[in-house]
Amino acid sequence: MTEKTLDNLFYDTLKDIYYAERKILKALPRMARGAQSPELKAAFEKHREETQGQIERLQQVFEILGKRPMGKTCEAIEGILAEGDEILEEYKGADALDAGLIAAAQAVEHYEITRYGTLKRWALVLGLDAAADLLDETLQEEARTDESLTALADARANPKAQGSDKPGG
Repeated sequence: MTEKTLDNLFYDTLKDIYYAERKILKALPRMARGAQSPELKAAFEKHREETQGQIERLQQVFEILGKRPMGKTCEAIEGILAEGDEILEEYKGADALDAGLIAAAQAVEHYEITRYGTLKRWALVLGLDAAADLLDETLQEEARTDESLTALADARANPKAQGSDKPGG
């Protein structure tokens, strides 16, 4: 049996997030179609474009490693995306739909943030500075997306879900 090292762990986790990003790319149009507010639709469409760039950066990291880009089934993202699909079905037409979609999208963002943060740290430990830079770029995008989703939730989706367009109403 081969020794399991940080190199192996880095590569396995890279395959995990590569799989996850490709699944997210497929899910975002469905979420955009389901969103009620034009702002949330636009946010999902913008994130789809960003996700395409993130996949390209991951491919560059694989290249740095001298490996072919490939995914490894990520059960976590499968479950998170399934929950998003449940919200789409169960809350279709309800005032709470957008709030639920934002919550589902933030679950995805938080998963991505943990993965990219870890991969960046490991890349630095492994002396893969160029990979760390690429991973950090994506990490920063994911954090900005999470912040913009919070702003959308606070400004509109959560008050609407509560039955009022005014906070606390």
